[in-house]
Order: sequence, then C-alpha cells, then structure tokens
Amino acid sequence: MNRHTRYQGFIIQDNHVLLIQHKQLATGRAYWVVPGGGREDGETEEECVIREMLEETNLNVRVERMLFDEPVHPEGMYLWRKTYLCTPIGGEASPGYEPELEASAEYAITAVRWVDLRDESGWGERLQADPFTYPQLVALREQMGYT
Repeated sequence: MNRHTRYQGFIIQDNHVLLIQHKQLATGRAYWVVPGGGREDGETEEECVIREMLEETNLNVRVERMLFDEPVHPEGMYLWRKTYLCTPIGGEASPGYEPELEASAEYAITAVRWVDLRDESGWGERLQADPFTYPQLVALREQMGYT
C-alpha cells in the first residue's frame, strides 16, 4: 500500500458532494471526510479512486478528471493528496467499510452525507470548523464555479 499519496474522490451529483463520516472507536469522536485512501500495488490512480469510492460509499463511479494535486496537512497520514472529480454511475450511497485492519481498528465509516455546494450555510458549524475537510470543500466550490 502506497502511503505517500492519498487518492480521493469528490463524487458530485445534482450540485451536491458526498462525504463520509469516520467515527473513532476509542473516543466516539465523529468527523466528515472525503472518501479515499492509498493505492495498492499494480493499481493505476484511477483504479484506486474507483475502488476506494466503492469500498467507502457503495457507489460505482466514473473518474472524470483530476481536480487537485497538492501537499497535505503535515499532521496527516499522507504527505500528498490527489483529488479526482467523480460521477456516480451505479449503487446507492451508504456507509461502506475500511478494509485495512489497522485503520478499521481505529475508526468505522458510520454515515454518508450529500453536501450542497451551492450554499455553504447548510453545512453546519462542525464541518465549517474542520481544519481538514472544510478547506477542501471551499477549494472545490471555487474550482467548480460555485463561488
């Protein structure tokens, strides 16, 4: 598993983007993240994104294009992040699973949420205060012309 780069996908449908909720098993703390993870040996970047979206959201997606190729917050597990624009092509959005044993021992995927990109006011205070996910959503809104 490649831990240098996190491959993630903004799944967009009807002006909404899908987030998943991680809940830490030890503390019960819950937070929203963009679905994604590390690339497996022999996988292309697009194959990784497609697999991660299916595992974590139960959606089959088509990868449209790369949106961001950037360094990440220094306190995170990964050093770099590649974010792709994805379109759902099958399945029903619902909480998936974390197949890696070390990660699944720390947190579970407990919910999914479609966030309206047209109106940030409905995101809620916790999401707007999140130092990891909120800046990504703001960048997405700007990149996609929602601001």
